[in-house]
Amino acid sequence: MSVDVEDWFQVGAFENVISRDHWDACECRVERNTDRLLAMFDEAGIKATFFTLGWVAERYPALIRRIADAGHELGNHGQNHDRVFTFAPAQFAADLDRSRKAIEDAGGVAVKGYRAPSFSINPDTPWAHEIMAEQGYAYSSSINPIAHDHYGWADAPRFAFHPIAGSDFVEIPVTTAMLGSKRIAAGGGGFFRLLPYVYSRWAVRQVNAEARPGIIYFHPWEIDPDQPRVANAPLKSKLRHYTRLEAMAGKLRRLIADFRWDRLDRIVEQEKARLA
Repeated sequence: MSVDVEDWFQVGAFENVISRDHWDACECRVERNTDRLLAMFDEAGIKATFFTLGWVAERYPALIRRIADAGHELGNHGQNHDRVFTFAPAQFAADLDRSRKAIEDAGGVAVKGYRAPSFSINPDTPWAHEIMAEQGYAYSSSINPIAHDHYGWADAPRFAFHPIAGSDFVEIPVTTAMLGSKRIAAGGGGFFRLLPYVYSRWAVRQVNAEARPGIIYFHPWEIDPDQPRVANAPLKSKLRHYTRLEAMAGKLRRLIADFRWDRLDRIVEQEKARLA
């Protein structure tokens, strides 16, 4: 179970209508929404991984400490939600270093995992894994192995793999399911929120039947139907972002109850043993 900790105005869908210079003027709701998730996870007795923006960690260090103190893993989601393929290698290395320091300073624990904003590691950025390994990261969960208009690496492996020859660094893609010979998205986020719950349950059961873990993600803003509306956003972005927000918390509770969940760092250790 993983949470990408970012606020409603930081998503890729709104990047062309809400400038970064305007972020500090927006109503921040990430703290209250993440606290709701912490309470939900505590009630269910599960642990998860929270991939957090450095921007959030710098402004809400007490929230990051609460996540760590509750026994969850802290992971890195970049500083300002910039897609990896927008960086040169040196820029990515600097972003990775700055955001990690912000999260570790706030949480008081080491950060060993990374998730690229918008799953933006693709065939054009093979150097990203090498930079992470050089900086001491143990794993990445940055690939959605599908074809999509915003992201995707359709030819990537569906399950955990070593992206660097001779290294035990692991990439652990989010979950996909197979419908006949077609690979389909099932890892969470909008797919989980927009589609009927039975679809996600079927997908996780399918990968579990292959003796593999389901790798699921979502965002704190997805359980917040009262968040501000961006009137000038494109219609497609509005539909993706706002549809079925009111149903998300209930669906998430069903998902939590139907399966066993854990932090990604523990899942990675199991997958490393499988790959050895």
